[in-house]
Amino acid sequence: MRKQIAAANWKMNNTLDEGTKLLNEIVSSDMQVNDNQSVIFAVPFPFLINANQQVSNKSNMFVAAQNCHNKTSGAFTGEVSVDMLASINIHYCVVGHSERREYFSESNQTLAEKVDRCLSKSITPIFCCGEPLAIREDDIQNDYVALQLKESLFHLDGEAIQKVVIAYEPIWAIGTGKTATAAQAQEMHAHIRTVLANQFGDAVAANISILYGGSVKGANANEIFSQPDVDGGLVGGASLIANEFIQIIKALK
Repeated sequence: MRKQIAAANWKMNNTLDEGTKLLNEIVSSDMQVNDNQSVIFAVPFPFLINANQQVSNKSNMFVAAQNCHNKTSGAFTGEVSVDMLASINIHYCVVGHSERREYFSESNQTLAEKVDRCLSKSITPIFCCGEPLAIREDDIQNDYVALQLKESLFHLDGEAIQKVVIAYEPIWAIGTGKTATAAQAQEMHAHIRTVLANQFGDAVAANISILYGGSVKGANANEIFSQPDVDGGLVGGASLIANEFIQIIKALK
């Protein structure tokens, strides 16, 4: 079975004390995280070392950075390199989140470079893709997402692509009042897996975890995660509430 993943994206939320309390509530709960499952906490940069210490003795729990720079080093004030992340024992990094694409104009080519930087330091990229409302309304979302994958990931070989986690974000359903159904999630996840299979082969595509990043909550996690091509979620707001995120973790296959 592909790795089933519940990934928390705290975004720009919590103080250090608040984050420490939240993480402690989650990791000290009585839930069981099986070996085919991973729980990942993508926390703000100032919290990485502290959070890593909190999960260090917990099985199948990890910490992720929310971003990295596409260059190895240099005069990039305010940026963080993968070498820095590796030096503090961080094993995951979110790459290409829709907010990074929109607010910081990150291109598919830049994201390809970030993926390469991560893999060069054995950091697993959680590569985000997804379409905005206008693309969905024009019914060209399949081609749009396929291009994101092609331009950022198709330079990899079959071995390297299996070290990438993909997260699909239905941007059109986040904060718009529109709702993405579990069936719509499955439809796009199946499309992504087909795109990967056409490039890398069925066996490789079947081994890549694809997460759903569209308003997963404790109340809908079971239905969403039960879809055959959905391998967990990249969770925003609900990951900031301990009981909600615990429910989401328990919903993993």
